[in-house]
Amino acid sequence: MVVYSQKENKFLRQGNNRYDQGNYKEAEKDYRKALEINRESLRGQFNLGTAVYQEKNYEEASKIYENLSVGKNNPSALAGIYHNLGNSYLEAKQYEKSIDAYKKSLVHNPKDLDTKYNLEYAKMLLRKQQQQQQQQKDKNEQNKEQQKEEQPQNQDKNQQQPPKDQKKLSKDDAERMLEALKNDEKKTMEKVKKQKAKVQVFGIEKDW
Repeated sequence: MVVYSQKENKFLRQGNNRYDQGNYKEAEKDYRKALEINRESLRGQFNLGTAVYQEKNYEEASKIYENLSVGKNNPSALAGIYHNLGNSYLEAKQYEKSIDAYKKSLVHNPKDLDTKYNLEYAKMLLRKQQQQQQQQKDKNEQNKEQQKEEQPQNQDKNQQQPPKDQKKLSKDDAERMLEALKNDEKKTMEKVKKQKAKVQVFGIEKDW
């Protein structure tokens, strides 16, 4: 048993060194070797998830953190697990799930500023996503109406058509609205960048 523990710790330490050097792929391999020896290793699983996250494999990272969150009662561990789960969802643009994960992280560590920032950032991105979806929906409906208007009216060739300048005005208005939205989005993102350079991820754990 002691031999297995020593081998596990060897791979964990080796993985941690490679992670610190930015060699996430090799670190991932070491963590997987440690988990072959001890599948229940909390540090091994957490560090594997973090290495996979750094490789931008957010779907697998999410699954690892989700599995880690089940049945754990260590507040410090759960805060880190849910924080990184939130980051994985955030990068995958699953903003609602991301928000939920950050809230769960704050239950276990209410004072963590990085998680609070990430939560607000995720809320902002969700609002932006919903606005874009609504704009696309409105645009699709507008296109359908326009297609109906442009269909030839065989029964009434003399049907009055909308004035050309009216159509142009509508198009100009749409372009002005789009430009305004772009400017607003640019200001919002500049404000976010000033607050913090990027979303913060909790790194590997060398001891819980």
